Amino acid sequence: MDEAEPLWTPTHEQIERSAIDRFRRKNVEGSANTADLWQWSVDEPGRFWRALWDWAGVVGDPGPDSISESEVFHQTRFLPDATLSVAENLLTPSEGHGPDAIIAVAEDNSERRISWDELRSMVAAAAAVFVEAGVGEGDLVAAWMPHVPETVVAFLAASSLGAVFTSTSADFGVDGVVDRFGQTEPKVLVAADGYTYGGRSFDLVPRLREITAQLPSVQKTLLVGYLDESPTLDGDDPVELWSTALARYEGVDFTPRHLPADHPLYILYSSGTTGKPKCIVHRSGGVLLKHMSEQILHSDIRPGDKVMYFTTAGWMMWNWLVSALATGATIVLVEGNPGYPDTSRLFDLAGKLEVSLLGVSAKYIDAVMKSGVRPGDENSFDSLRTICSTGSPLTHEGFAWVYDAVSPDVHLASISGGTDLCGCLVIGDPTRPVYAGEIQGPALGVATNVFDVDGNPTKPGEKGELVCTAPFPSMPLEFWDDVDDVRYRAAYFERFDNVWAHGDYASWTDNGGMVIHGRSDATLNASGVRIGTAEIYRVVENLPEISEAIAIGQEWDGDTRIVLFVRMFDRARLTEELIGQIKADLRSRCSPRHVPAVIAEVSDIPRTRSGKIVELAVTEVVHGREVANIEALANPEALTQFTNRPELT
Repeated sequence: MDEAEPLWTPTHEQIERSAIDRFRRKNVEGSANTADLWQWSVDEPGRFWRALWDWAGVVGDPGPDSISESEVFHQTRFLPDATLSVAENLLTPSEGHGPDAIIAVAEDNSERRISWDELRSMVAAAAAVFVEAGVGEGDLVAAWMPHVPETVVAFLAASSLGAVFTSTSADFGVDGVVDRFGQTEPKVLVAADGYTYGGRSFDLVPRLREITAQLPSVQKTLLVGYLDESPTLDGDDPVELWSTALARYEGVDFTPRHLPADHPLYILYSSGTTGKPKCIVHRSGGVLLKHMSEQILHSDIRPGDKVMYFTTAGWMMWNWLVSALATGATIVLVEGNPGYPDTSRLFDLAGKLEVSLLGVSAKYIDAVMKSGVRPGDENSFDSLRTICSTGSPLTHEGFAWVYDAVSPDVHLASISGGTDLCGCLVIGDPTRPVYAGEIQGPALGVATNVFDVDGNPTKPGEKGELVCTAPFPSMPLEFWDDVDDVRYRAAYFERFDNVWAHGDYASWTDNGGMVIHGRSDATLNASGVRIGTAEIYRVVENLPEISEAIAIGQEWDGDTRIVLFVRMFDRARLTEELIGQIKADLRSRCSPRHVPAVIAEVSDIPRTRSGKIVELAVTEVVHGREVANIEALANPEALTQFTNRPELT
């Protein structure tokens, strides 16, 4: 463990001004810190979540009871009699909000601003269009869309009717879209005519015809003109221009329906790299409360702030970002390549737009750091209070670079959770110091822990399975078409009895923080020793010649050996000298067990569309097995490099 001094420590004034500290002082008598607040939140979860409902000003009726407990983990219900409309909560901004609800930034950095009144009117019109198409409570509205305002409008309109929303990114191929929407059977499909990425435009209309032909449940398709305001339509399919349809209902009243807190809100999908994606149904009240706790308390988002999280409509961070409307913040939607035309594009936009919270992936921070750019030298970050990093563990070097090259005053919050809970298990805390390589602590209301193989809590520094030992509001309502919750139980509760096993390999630190060592289902087990892949990446990717790496376990002589593939920076080569350096660094900084048996060069590394590298898919290819769902990958062609390699025979 790293016993270094903290990189950032909040001032007394910053602590007292934060919502999490004010919430603590209001609710936990005699409490001295947020550790006390967390303990109270997991000891008395019903009181905590009801107190948050009141504190955050949720619009709706919380009902008389705060919790309905069950001996079965996922059958516990929070605020079981509550009723609300998520759309109404997101469209009723807190006092002090700014003029814009949404700022949308295209890849050419042109801006489009939408006021709160305009957004509300657009949602009302879209809801009327959906009703015209026969959408009612429980029906599905699907969006195959880029990261643009119309995607947000479609979600809010569906939610206002009690319909269930589901979305995928515009860069998904036909099979990827059909694998997802084909399972959930939407009644209405909202799709764009195209998108831009890396300076290129991609026409989606031909793919749209293929998709609708394979989705017989779709009764109406609404085509959003993103590349062309009036794209040409042909054929006899029930396709209408989004703008034309909404124009029919301009000025219609907004009348959201109040529904139970457990009413389905949206369906998210697992990455699906080893089979068809799981369709995870999330509940309205639980997700709204979870996001409010993370945004208001942990992330210190305030009315009038601007929140920019780089994401796509196929990643749960899209859902998280949209929820920030409920805090009275303006959400900033950034479409296109985050590194085009300049590597530091997101940092530059954060400075220009005076963003308060910037959310990026750990890989993006790593890429900007390795490019040699120093965003703080070119931008003023006076408004930037928080940078969130997620998607994969952020290295010690990444932490240090943010405080050196971006801003010494920012709260850098590494966070980790996932699609499964549409939120975080461990997260930032604006009242505690930031230590390099660590996530600051567990999320409020979530009984996070680390278990050893026998199901016992580990001590600081001991690695084990990341678990949650008690129910929380944003656990999935169900999996779609999962009779008796068979797949639900198998996904989270087979590892330990009635304990949520998240699938991450983790350890506590002496500071009360946590280190994520990679996915436990991709944990390397070399000669009986369990090794998290993130431990290897942290060392290897610190070398200046190496852009990124991926490590897998290869079955070999009745055991498992570690194989490391590296992608080099331009003009760098994997020499015998560099291989020796990699092995020496891993041996000295980790252990001899971390040293790969084979190190080989590749020109690309496969990843999901949310940017996560896919060790399991590479493992399947190396062993000659089929990857079940290639469409889940952003760059499936990269897998061809891992077949029939002489180094592996």
